[in-house]
Amino acid sequence: MGSPISTAGRLLPVEGQPAPAPRAGLALVTSNTHLSDRYWSLRLQAPEIAAGVRPGQFVMVTVARGTDSHPALPRPMAIYDWDAGDGWIEIVYGVVGAGSRLMTGLAAGERITVVGPLGQGFTVNDAESILTVGRGIGSCSLAGVALAAARRGVRVRAVLSGRHPGALVGAEAFVRAGADPLLLVHDADASSAPARIGAQLSRLLDTQPPDRIYTCGSRRLLDLCGDLGRAWGAEVQVSLEAHMACGLGYCHGCSSSLPGSSSEEPLVCADGPVFRWADA
Repeated sequence: MGSPISTAGRLLPVEGQPAPAPRAGLALVTSNTHLSDRYWSLRLQAPEIAAGVRPGQFVMVTVARGTDSHPALPRPMAIYDWDAGDGWIEIVYGVVGAGSRLMTGLAAGERITVVGPLGQGFTVNDAESILTVGRGIGSCSLAGVALAAARRGVRVRAVLSGRHPGALVGAEAFVRAGADPLLLVHDADASSAPARIGAQLSRLLDTQPPDRIYTCGSRRLLDLCGDLGRAWGAEVQVSLEAHMACGLGYCHGCSSSLPGSSSEEPLVCADGPVFRWADA
């Protein structure tokens, strides 16, 4: 969930309304579908959570079922899409370890413990056009802001990066958001090199740059977004990833390891996962 941390800048809080109080409860699994490569889509019926979601927020999912004691800790999962009216949320997750492998066995009709929505999300505010730049599963953290922006009539431009074409996850949401251009780049043909992405974006957008840039999933792409933000005078917002034990800020186990606006390093769960990115 989110981007590895860069060392070329500092984190500042995103200015927005306070997040609603999270809810905890049993969510009904309605589908759990393999998408491509190592990626799956999990849809949950969770009306109280769906009612308060903002783009970029996450939930803590307890993978252990019944009397099982493993995995002991819940997993943070970015909210990919949601419908407050119908009461569902969707999580797109990648299989990387024992916990996420167990998640692939969840079947429709089961119930799992979910806490959320959590964290500070992205803000669109008065933006007229935005650019999202995501890598791998990080692109799914950006899907919500693209869809929310499109609903407000904001122009969406997007870059999805991955190791190979099958790892370009989340493109469907950006198509629904009307992203134009929608650049799909990957390592297999070297089109994902940051210098190539930067040159292509400059050629396409220099005359009509975005007001805000959102990024997630890659330190190198975060650095690129910082460069583009300076060139275009655009604000950069980044969603960071971290291992979490609680997701609420109690355990202080998810320090960002970066300077922020106070003496204590910001916590990814409570102060983030979304931050404004500023020069150090």
